[in-house]
Amino acid sequence: MTETVQELGAADIQKVLELLPHRYPFLMIDRIIEIDRDESCIGIKNVTVNEPQFTGHFPNMPVFPGVLLIEGMAQTAGAICCRHIMSETVQTKQVFFMTIDKCKFRKPVVPGDQVRFHMKKLNQRKTMWWFRGEARVDGALVAEAEIGAMLVTA
Repeated sequence: MTETVQELGAADIQKVLELLPHRYPFLMIDRIIEIDRDESCIGIKNVTVNEPQFTGHFPNMPVFPGVLLIEGMAQTAGAICCRHIMSETVQTKQVFFMTIDKCKFRKPVVPGDQVRFHMKKLNQRKTMWWFRGEARVDGALVAEAEIGAMLVTA
């Protein structure tokens, strides 16, 4: 059965690489699950000690940088925006971060954690999209923010 935009879907790492221009070491999601069109989804990031940010953040007590948690939220939301647009048009689109609001960091994320980025669309106006995101580890809220993005023709 072929997946349509209206069905609940997922994106493995190969599909994520098709949707986003980000690559190692700046790709912050490993896969996306439970995609509900462009309305909501959950992105997954497996945090490992061999990631380059841990050489300096911090050498004796590795903590995943909060700004990268927000980037993971943005990449998760951006991927489903691109997926949705690609299903409607053949034009290649790029997604650019516009805003970060109501950002809060609740708990540190460390190597061995699996972060789940829960993204829910708040609004869309033409090529601009706004999402509310929560980063969770084992169900516990570790960060939250509202983000805005704009799609442009590549």
